[in-house]
Amino acid sequence: MSGHRDIVIAGGGMVGISLALQLARLMPDETSICLVEGFPFPKVSADGRPEYHPSFDARSTALSYSTRLIYEQMQVWEDLQQWLCPIESIHVSSRGRFGSTLMLAGDYGWPALGYVVENAWLGNTLIQALYRQGRVEVRSPARVVNASPSGDGVRLRLEGDVEDEIEASLLLVADGANSGLRDALGVAVEEKPYRQHALIANIATAQPHRGCAYERFTDEGPLALLPLLPAPGGENRSALVWTLPPERAEHLQACPEDEFLRELQQRYGYRLGRLQQVGDRHSYPLALVQSAEQVRQGVVVMGNAAHALHPVAGQGYNLALRDVAELAAVLSEGVAAGVAPGDLAMLQRYQKRQLPDQERTIGFSDRVPSLFMHSDPVLGLARDMALAGLDILPPLKREFVRYAAGVAELGERASG
Repeated sequence: MSGHRDIVIAGGGMVGISLALQLARLMPDETSICLVEGFPFPKVSADGRPEYHPSFDARSTALSYSTRLIYEQMQVWEDLQQWLCPIESIHVSSRGRFGSTLMLAGDYGWPALGYVVENAWLGNTLIQALYRQGRVEVRSPARVVNASPSGDGVRLRLEGDVEDEIEASLLLVADGANSGLRDALGVAVEEKPYRQHALIANIATAQPHRGCAYERFTDEGPLALLPLLPAPGGENRSALVWTLPPERAEHLQACPEDEFLRELQQRYGYRLGRLQQVGDRHSYPLALVQSAEQVRQGVVVMGNAAHALHPVAGQGYNLALRDVAELAAVLSEGVAAGVAPGDLAMLQRYQKRQLPDQERTIGFSDRVPSLFMHSDPVLGLARDMALAGLDILPPLKREFVRYAAGVAELGERASG
């Protein structure tokens, strides 16, 4: 047994590191924080490129305006900016239908509606911030393989280079949607398979994206092209997230490049001119995964372990960051008042505060894809009118954009 930690974070992906950074910033200096990650943290090569880490994969992440505000508080945003492509506009359309809408950051006085970053660069920036702050103890490579109640906290068994047991007042489970630790704790999971896969790739186009993110709904599922920064060999780049039936995704992942580009062009159209090149293609099964419990005495389930969403509108990671900000705020308030970090009543207070945001965001990402895939002609006309109506009714459009950017939730908490 190697002693006691006030807070242990199991999982060193983007959510786990963000948790560590926010807690290190807000918690009293005497609060001990330990981050446990099963894979060795990547070093940075001589050319500045991060090495491989499974949490920082080939995907890109859309960061909402609310996430910018949170990362500014963490003092991460300034270092992250060089890797961000601002989303200056969002074009939403339905393939084969007349309904569409265009949202412009300038209409709301914002510098951008959001930002797109490749996960490798986001992960690298977070790791460098973790190295710099020097307060959080990092155990890597190591994994929390078991947790059991112990007094008011939990006893943890770690496996890695050295097996160990530690006591913790609070365990934060942030090891992903397929969380082995969540299962070991006996936390039930509700899973709704979408019977779809997300096909991910970077696309080079003939015309520049000019900071526009395209969300196109088709009868197979949503298709998004998100703006990326230029890179060697690809001046005009966008990140593709193409939702497809599993067999179609498998075929398009493996087919020749010219066939892939032809199929994508037919589905997407020519708003970016001719599609010229596709990078490595990856495919992921999609499901709504929700933890039946998010808090218990001495334990909080976070990130994808708590809720993994459909990628439409890119809300999953941004919701997780709002969870991080709210949990850290509640813990800092409680500990300053003399409450132990794992106190159940305090953790339930966090869940009560954050639950409306979670329910609203999860409900939106769950309903929208099926709504646009439905073939009923009357429903199709209603969808078209709703999209067109956003342009006709500015107040409705403004409120829609505020919720999509996550700032409505932050505003409600600030005034509550």
